[in-house]
Amino acid sequence: MNIAEYYHNTFGVSQQQLDTLIATALAKGGDYADLYFEYTTVFNLLLKDGVVSSGGFHTDCGVGIRVLKGERTGYAYSENLAMGEMLKAAQAASMIAQTDGAPRSYNSSPTSKGDYYRMDTSWRDVSADAFLPFLQDLEKAIFAKDSRVVKVIARLSNSVADIMMYNSLGEITYDTRPLGSVSVTAVFQQNGKTENKNAARSFRTGAELIGPALAQEIADEITTGIDQRFEAVRPKGGQMSVVMGAGASGILLHEAMGHAFEADFNRKGQSIFADKMGTQVCPKGVNVVDDATITGNRGACNYDDEGVSGQKTYMVQDGVLTSFLHDRISAAWYGVESTGNGRRESFRYNPIPRMRATYMESGDADPQDIIASVKEGIYVDEFSNGQVKIGEGDFTFFVKSGYLIENGRLTSPVKDINIIGNGPAALADIQAVGNDLKINNGTWTCGKEQSVAVSCGMPTVLISNLTVGGE
Repeated sequence: MNIAEYYHNTFGVSQQQLDTLIATALAKGGDYADLYFEYTTVFNLLLKDGVVSSGGFHTDCGVGIRVLKGERTGYAYSENLAMGEMLKAAQAASMIAQTDGAPRSYNSSPTSKGDYYRMDTSWRDVSADAFLPFLQDLEKAIFAKDSRVVKVIARLSNSVADIMMYNSLGEITYDTRPLGSVSVTAVFQQNGKTENKNAARSFRTGAELIGPALAQEIADEITTGIDQRFEAVRPKGGQMSVVMGAGASGILLHEAMGHAFEADFNRKGQSIFADKMGTQVCPKGVNVVDDATITGNRGACNYDDEGVSGQKTYMVQDGVLTSFLHDRISAAWYGVESTGNGRRESFRYNPIPRMRATYMESGDADPQDIIASVKEGIYVDEFSNGQVKIGEGDFTFFVKSGYLIENGRLTSPVKDINIIGNGPAALADIQAVGNDLKINNGTWTCGKEQSVAVSCGMPTVLISNLTVGGE
């Protein structure tokens, strides 16, 4: 069976039926139409108090049908792949085309430049029983590493999605997307105090991900730094220099800057960066990237959810804003090629510009030298909840762990503080970029009307002036 036969058989449709659906979708005069077929299997197990207490398996299957007419979008979906039901969805989507609109071109190359997923062993081919020893060994490893552990909650989940996309340009793409994730919470108690710590790994790979090496890696991470957690205090707040640690600090880049670079916010004038294309938004040497081409990464995409090839996009290059993140609609509006950022949660949702793996590239500074250059400030390396105002660029993030910087040295551990700033101002205030880019491979999920898997990263970065909310 060749690749086309596999996907056509999976969804029970012929090429003739695909063409009929497209013709029906365009019957009212639309400029462009596309079909998004999806068959996804999802599996999860939860270990709590030493017992695998719950698990689940389900499948999701359907088709989303979209019609574009100028600035207007018609969208409908069907969970039933019988031809009659799909035709009804196509007819519903086509109704939007009754209104007038200026025709636009939605062309983009459908040819994938690479295969960014490795799945030696399909998750679909492994029974649930095979994963139980991994969760039990993971729990044992965590308890063995620290006597203060009183509870471990571990979740293993995986999915495999078969995707077929076809559009009125005659472009057809096929993609099978694996995703495996392990997330753990450990609860520690010491002298009447309780601390929690989380660790997670998520990759677009197969069941070969699960094994002793991963269990040990997670156990090491989740038990590292607990002494500092119990010692940490809330520092005095105020305006100060902040050093962002490599890795998880990328979530600030994702939220405070990345969303503001998404083209739908900009073409509607809602982003503070809407009128800054081609201008210097960071010091020279700073490069900010959104990337679909990191093999095995949670944010990797062979194709986006409009059938556009996955690619690496420089949003900021040498400090200059050079590109927004485009889907086909925004690309047509701006008269540029799509950057492959049209993404959706499932066939039930219309694609919109979304990030993939967002990070700042390494600079040339030594991380230790960056810290040594700060007389008084704070070092942060783990964040949780954040809030961002796209229009104003203002952001607030809660810091779970970090250290005071005093006379160029990390001193007292700190926790439970907020970092407050403004996206454009923070970019402009970058003083140094480390040579230690780290992609954080946690279970990051971005919510913007709908949820998609993403990842983020950052080298060590010094920002000269942010507000630290403390005592």
